[in-house]
Amino acid sequence: MEHLFTPYKLKNLELKNRVVMPPMCQYSVTNKDGIATDWHYIHYVSRAIGGASMIIIEMTDVEPDGRITDNDLGLWSDEQIPALKRIVDACHHHGAKVGIQIAHAGRKAEDAAEPVAPSAIPFDENSKTPRELTVDEIQEMVEKFRRSVARAIKAGVDAIELHGAHGYLIHEFQSAYTNKRTDEYGQDLAKFGREVIQAAKSEIPDDMPLIFRISGKEFVDGGYGIKESIELAKEYKAAGVDMFHVSAGGEGQIAAHGRPGTHAAYQVPLAREIKHTLDVPVIAVGRLDEPVLANAVVGNEDADLVAVGRGMLRNPYWTLEAATKLKKETTFPQQYVVSFPEARKQ
Repeated sequence: MEHLFTPYKLKNLELKNRVVMPPMCQYSVTNKDGIATDWHYIHYVSRAIGGASMIIIEMTDVEPDGRITDNDLGLWSDEQIPALKRIVDACHHHGAKVGIQIAHAGRKAEDAAEPVAPSAIPFDENSKTPRELTVDEIQEMVEKFRRSVARAIKAGVDAIELHGAHGYLIHEFQSAYTNKRTDEYGQDLAKFGREVIQAAKSEIPDDMPLIFRISGKEFVDGGYGIKESIELAKEYKAAGVDMFHVSAGGEGQIAAHGRPGTHAAYQVPLAREIKHTLDVPVIAVGRLDEPVLANAVVGNEDADLVAVGRGMLRNPYWTLEAATKLKKETTFPQQYVVSFPEARKQ
């Protein structure tokens, strides 16, 4: 039976275990230039040392006004590549593979003078009203995603993740709750996401996985549920997605902030449904911080990989401690073996 410390392979991505660090914004860019700092280096590399098999770098945006805040990472310029490459190379040195989440915040771009979106609908009463994108601007946006993916490849990443969840731009297009357009991008809710996927596929090597983060359910009146997200995922799989990272929320209700996700593993049924309906690999996420629970998600074939967010924020060495708790073999840094009795027995 597979478990949390079984190796995993998808295309050319070979992982030593099933533990993933999901993308979590650090809001730690210091000069508003989108360039990763020493904070990002220490943050990600420490989790690689801590045993995670794959690190997915936080939401990294395709243009300056595509950031949630001016303190977010970007990949709209070649000047942003070297700092990311330094992180990727160090994570590789410590045995972790690296993905990066490419995104645009859409109407949730808090610091943009004028946010953009598929329709001119503000996120909430405290948010700016976004400007509706023209068709020409949408097509240029697809090109911006393509160029950012190309820069990520130059930085040496092992996988690309497109952010189609949590109420950001791709999600806004695929949801009837936020997309009120009457043109082709409103009549076909998957069109923008499909085009971004195809643009990304044009840049990544054939043997590199393309991951798509999707909200399996929106948790808002008038939003979509698992039935609709499965239909979207079918479209995206056909366009070239190799794996889905299944989250939830983003429109009105932000599941990651505890509304309504108040119990452990509350998003796992969504991941399981997409995995088995589409016969596609998935990453499960959402309050999976207990090693026994995370192990069960893999062992019960609910998901192929498990993303541990807050648990890994609290403890960079979550993966090593999970191995000792589950009595599974893994590679411990030689410098830390004295702190892990189980490691000394291996």
